[in-house]
Amino acid sequence: MKKYLNYPLSVLVLIISITVLSCKKDYLKLTPPTSLTPATALASESDLATALLGAYAGTAATTTLPGGGLRSLDLFGRTVPLLGDLLSDNAYQSLTNSNRYTNFNNYLFVVADGNVSGFWNSSYSTILRCNNIINANVPASANVNQYKGEAYAIRALVYFNLVRFFAKPYTENPAGLGVPIVTSFDINLFPQRNKISDVYNLIIADLTQAFSLITQFKNSSQFSKYAARGLQAKVYLNINDKINAKTAALDVITNSGFTVITTTNHAIYWGGSLPRTDKLETLFEVSSDATSNNGFDALPNIYSQSGYGDMLCSDDLYSNYIAADVRKALYAPGVRGGSPVVFINKYANTFGTDISDTKILRMSEMYLIAAEASLPLNEVDALTYSNYITSRRGANLIASTGSALFDDIINERRKEFAFEGDRVHDLNRLKRTISRSTNYPAVARTILYTDYKRLFPIPQTELDANENIRGQQNPSW
Repeated sequence: MKKYLNYPLSVLVLIISITVLSCKKDYLKLTPPTSLTPATALASESDLATALLGAYAGTAATTTLPGGGLRSLDLFGRTVPLLGDLLSDNAYQSLTNSNRYTNFNNYLFVVADGNVSGFWNSSYSTILRCNNIINANVPASANVNQYKGEAYAIRALVYFNLVRFFAKPYTENPAGLGVPIVTSFDINLFPQRNKISDVYNLIIADLTQAFSLITQFKNSSQFSKYAARGLQAKVYLNINDKINAKTAALDVITNSGFTVITTTNHAIYWGGSLPRTDKLETLFEVSSDATSNNGFDALPNIYSQSGYGDMLCSDDLYSNYIAADVRKALYAPGVRGGSPVVFINKYANTFGTDISDTKILRMSEMYLIAAEASLPLNEVDALTYSNYITSRRGANLIASTGSALFDDIINERRKEFAFEGDRVHDLNRLKRTISRSTNYPAVARTILYTDYKRLFPIPQTELDANENIRGQQNPSW
């Protein structure tokens, strides 16, 4: 990990140093940019604001250095949300394709896979950016607290996705191997993997800090107080702490001021792509604009027939929607490569506008978290919260009980959050077999919970760079 940990700081230092150089006449006396420490580079509110933008948007990767920031291609720019559906039973690769993510469709990815290493490297680069903000010795103020609070929330989000892809579910064995915890800059650090419970404890603590520090709501592209609280509800659900999951979800429902999309505004909501200021539905999203984006490689283009159009909606998912369900309009039967398929039109904006967003957390999820967390003790609440969503989609109301009610809520999650990256994580935390339709290759239709490829391998680049982690590879890789 050593060769990646100092990269984002060098970029940040260069940006800040150029700014300083442009304002000083006796620039020859300045400390060389490469010798600046985090304490020197991040010494004011404005420095933290600049660094925070890097944690959200990052910088483009080069051939030798990884990008950092949530919008990085192998983070929420495309890979993370895509694989959450491609590795499950929602999205599959068209026979006519650009050969992107083929090995994930077929469950043939390897230790040296570029997307896996890109995800790992971009994650730790983003964590470093957050650490530098969190640890900056800048006097407290409303703005400083806000910036640090958002950095805590970003760090929590990144660790949450790392531990879900690279480690077994918390309920399998909290003492099992998670991912390395790095909370400060140390160029000589070669960290081992921490326990799964340690990683989740850090995530929950970070989100508690974020909730206490954040006071401002700007728009849906930056973490707000209740976006952090909503993410905490999701984290609690993933470790099966239903009491705290429900408490956090209801806090957002009751106190945040956010509202849920309805049958009336559903199509308009998904047709837009600008950050929202009206507190409608989107608690948090990763956004791009016309000047700062991933271009043709942005998430919408892997789905859109105006882009690569590689990924299609599985037949069994599409058949889950009744005709009156407004969500069904986001998917369209068509023909690709001479075969009947179902296109995914959930992401309206594609290359040419360069304005897109990746939904990370939505208000509707708070209701479905509260519904699932109410079981098995309170079926009345479970029905109330789940049907709050079905009644606003034109879907059939849920009227089941017992284990069927639980399954219906999980299926509602599948329909509501399709192609937003959650499906494989739901199947993993519930320890369920991934049962894929005939849209997928015959050798990759039944993926048992015990299959070693339900976990990502620690990337070969990390094994090569960090001798302390070489003996901690996931089993069978």
